[in-house]
Amino acid sequence: MTTPELVATPAAEAVDAADGHPFVQRVREYAERVLAPTALTTEVGGVTPERIEELRELGLLNHLAPREFGGHELDRAVDRRLHEILSGGCFNTWLVWAQHAPLAARIAAARAEGRSLPELALRILRGELLLGAAVSDVRRYPTSAIIAREVEGGWVFSGTISWVSGWGLNSAITVAAVHPAAGDQPDRVVTALVEVGDRLHATPLQLSAVDGSRTERVVLDQVFVPESHVLGVQTIERWRHEDLGTASDARAHHFGLARRVLDELDRAEHPLAREVAAVWRPRIEEIRARAYELSDEAAAAGGGEHRIQERLDTKVASGDALSVVTRALLVARSGRGLAGTDTAQLHARSALFILVQGQTPDVRAAQLTSLAR
Repeated sequence: MTTPELVATPAAEAVDAADGHPFVQRVREYAERVLAPTALTTEVGGVTPERIEELRELGLLNHLAPREFGGHELDRAVDRRLHEILSGGCFNTWLVWAQHAPLAARIAAARAEGRSLPELALRILRGELLLGAAVSDVRRYPTSAIIAREVEGGWVFSGTISWVSGWGLNSAITVAAVHPAAGDQPDRVVTALVEVGDRLHATPLQLSAVDGSRTERVVLDQVFVPESHVLGVQTIERWRHEDLGTASDARAHHFGLARRVLDELDRAEHPLAREVAAVWRPRIEEIRARAYELSDEAAAAGGGEHRIQERLDTKVASGDALSVVTRALLVARSGRGLAGTDTAQLHARSALFILVQGQTPDVRAAQLTSLAR
């Protein structure tokens, strides 16, 4: 049997080279020693405060922060490798961490622009707090969204956040709320840090995938947000332009999960399971290289719709590949693969989550168009 030649790109090669970084090596050792062996119990019992403390001690709560705050100022390639490693180790832990991880860099950027930061933001830069994220509901506006009302000294946020992962572990959440158009002002998006308090009311969601991520629906009941906690205000058109880069690209956690499944297929008893891995590993590496190349090129070009169809096609291909290899692992394990003590069903459900994560109308249309062929 012959396999296709791997297609390398500078972006993917940089991520592979990150394996030599001492910080990456420490995280990899932790993922293999702690995360992977407990992934099944974490799915059932949930990510714990002790797990968050472990991430903090490793430096994963502020790895993108400036060194003056104890961060590592890691570049994009190293950050991608961390996402691959953590998602392959324990997808629930990755999801909770991934809601928090990018915010230190965003806060640092606001500080570099001369913004005066509140103590809450400084504690995030120091890696002392875990953040949740609630930004995707803007995609559903005007059907629904968190609404921001301007008041003296800040804003009042009201509405229902569809999903917040890590609830009960996070001290604050990053919320994107819409300030509706008025007069000659267009619709604007206000992104701010919101401290968890008695005006935030959560309801658990019974999810069939990533149920250990402590994901809940949260109602904001007239929550006052001081101006000092605002990270940015922009038009909704600009917000959607930037969001395309988040929602339209295949991202690192797709490939971290895929590599974990391929490794398990390689260790399967049935020789044909190993053949599946041999066929799909180079294909997935090709998709990975393409995804990183397109994402970096789009970012350099200012984001938005730059080569958007190719990026969507690559994201669809990534989801399709995950569906195939997780099904193959389930088939190889036969009936025992459905047991709660087997990782086959865990990985298959995580792949289903990836299919709907960040699913804008364009992403959904691309997925369904592919399936209809």
